[in-house]
Amino acid sequence: GGEVIMGQEQFNAIMPVISAELIEMISEKQNISEGEAIKVLYDSKIYAALEQEDTKVWQYSTPMLYSLLEREQNNGEIQFPDV
Repeated sequence: GGEVIMGQEQFNAIMPVISAELIEMISEKQNISEGEAIKVLYDSKIYAALEQEDTKVWQYSTPMLYSLLEREQNNGEIQFPDV
């Protein structure tokens, strides 16, 4: 179907934006450098899920993603709300 390609294209366009916004948010809220924030993000299960277009995690808002990441950091688990 055409919508799969569309999804992939949107995904490719929006991933760098989401990553940049999340890194900025992690850096600010946790009072760490952007370099450290990048490591926090890239090491997370949230990011692993975010990288997969078909999980649709990339459709969540940045604040939503951040709160999921924070929960993962606090208790090691992730729960995705239904999109």
